[in-house]
Amino acid sequence: MIDDLIQDATRRMDKSVESTHSELNTIRTGRASAALLDRVNVDYYGQKTPLKQLATINVPEPRMLTVQPFDPNAMKDIERAIQESDLGLNPSNDGKLIRLPIPQLTEERRAELVKVARQIAEEGRVAVRNVRRDVIHHLKEEQSVGADDERRAEERVQKLTDEHVHSIDDLLKRKEAEITEV
Repeated sequence: MIDDLIQDATRRMDKSVESTHSELNTIRTGRASAALLDRVNVDYYGQKTPLKQLATINVPEPRMLTVQPFDPNAMKDIERAIQESDLGLNPSNDGKLIRLPIPQLTEERRAELVKVARQIAEEGRVAVRNVRRDVIHHLKEEQSVGADDERRAEERVQKLTDEHVHSIDDLLKRKEAEITEV
């Protein structure tokens, strides 16, 4: 019973860390990365569709992204979606390919992006702590668990929580260094 709860907690906390990692990857840094466009959804025939399902995204140069739509008719919709996103990119269209030059980040924009990264990391920490709270709540509800076993299980869950929060902090530290790197 206790081991099942702890395994479930581990799995859920791992998912929270992974989700935080993928969210942090979508934050723009000075380098071009195809993951930047993961959050962009295009209004394609009335449906919000992820950009990566509508086009091939390449990184031909360190400061350039290219988007090649599978359907040339979607070009304008893709351009509009990129402009409306919070990425601050200006697409240029040559009829077959959309080029996205990645401009240098200003000091102000770097500070804003660091704040966004910290917010995402905090949401990840909260998710991990919520898992801890749920598991401890289930432990307290379980009648067949003795007080000593419950206390030991709570200590294991707390240790697990600390490890996962530490890994989120490491991800944040790396992302902040990446953003502030000139």
